[in-house]
Amino acid sequence: MTSTRSAAALVEHGVDAGRPWHYGDPIREQRRLEAGEGAVDLSHRGVVTITGPDRLSWLHSLTTQHLADLAPGVGVTTLVLTPQGHIEHALYGVDDGETFWAHTEPGTAAAAAQWLDRMRFMMQVEVTDLTEERAIVWAAGPAGDGLARSGTDSLGGHELFVPRADLNAVLAEHPPAGLWAYEARRIAAGVPRIGLDTDHRTIPNEIGLLGSAVHLDKGCYRGQETIARIHTLGRPPRRLVRLHLDGSVDSLPRVGAPLTLDGRAVGFVGSSARHYELGPIALGLVKRNTDPTRDLVAAGSDDGQPPIAAAQEVLVDPEVGLHVRPRL
Repeated sequence: MTSTRSAAALVEHGVDAGRPWHYGDPIREQRRLEAGEGAVDLSHRGVVTITGPDRLSWLHSLTTQHLADLAPGVGVTTLVLTPQGHIEHALYGVDDGETFWAHTEPGTAAAAAQWLDRMRFMMQVEVTDLTEERAIVWAAGPAGDGLARSGTDSLGGHELFVPRADLNAVLAEHPPAGLWAYEARRIAAGVPRIGLDTDHRTIPNEIGLLGSAVHLDKGCYRGQETIARIHTLGRPPRRLVRLHLDGSVDSLPRVGAPLTLDGRAVGFVGSSARHYELGPIALGLVKRNTDPTRDLVAAGSDDGQPPIAAAQEVLVDPEVGLHVRPRL
C-alpha cells in the first residue's frame, strides 16, 4: 500500500497543490469510494481547537450554528460571518467533551484562530492552531475508533483528526484514493468549498447552507441580520449551480473563470473535476435571475483556455426564502 501511495500524481496548482490527485486510476478510485472503501489525504487542511468550560456557549454566540448544547461526537459545520453576512471562515467541527476540534480550508487556520482569539474577552476558552501537529484524513464508511467528525457534508464518510506522526500509518490502513475522486464526489453532491466555490461577497443563502451550517432559530451572531432578512424576503442575489461541462473540450475551467450568457458575465466557475458517471462537472455561482434553462460559457481565449459550454443544474432555487411582505 505504501508503494502505491508513493506513486501518486500530485495536484499542481491552487490550494490543494502537492496533495495526491490520483494513484493511476481515478475512475476506479471513485468507484471504490462509492462502494464505501478508501481514504483520502487531506493533511493540507488546517486544524483549530477550542478548549475551556465556556467553549460551546462562546462559539454559539459568535458563529452561525446552534452549539450551546452540542453533544460529544456530533459533527457540525459552523461559519464566521462579516457584519454584512459574508462568509469569512468555515469550521467543520466536533466536540469530544473537553475540546472542540475543527478543520478548515488549507491556509486559513491561522487567520481563523487569530480572529477567535481576539474575541475571547473574559470567557474561559483557549484557541490553538494545531495544524502542525494534527492532520486530516477522510475515510469512507462509518467512523471507528479515534477522533472523527461526520456531518451532512462528509460525503458518506468521516474526517479523522490524526497525529501527523501517524498520518502514513493511518492512510496505509485503507485503499488509496486521490483528491480527483474525492472532489468529483463532492461536486456531484453539490457541497461547496469555501474559497473555491465562493468569493468574498458570498452569503450562506446563496450556496444552500441554511440548515446545514446556519441555524435559523438561535440567538444573535455577527452577520445574522443579513441572513435573516434575505431568508425572510426571499431571492438571494446569487445561487449555486452544478455545471455539466462540454466533454469534447480536453480541459477544465480554472477556479474563478467567468461564466457568461450571450456574452454577458453572469457569474464564475468554482471547482471542477471529471466524474466517472457524469463526466466533467463543476460548481458555479451565478446571478439569481440567470435563466436556468440556458447553457452558459465558461472561461475564454483571454486567459489561454478555450471556451467551454456549461449546462446548468439548479442546486439553490432562485426563489428560495419565505417571501414575507409587510401588509400596508
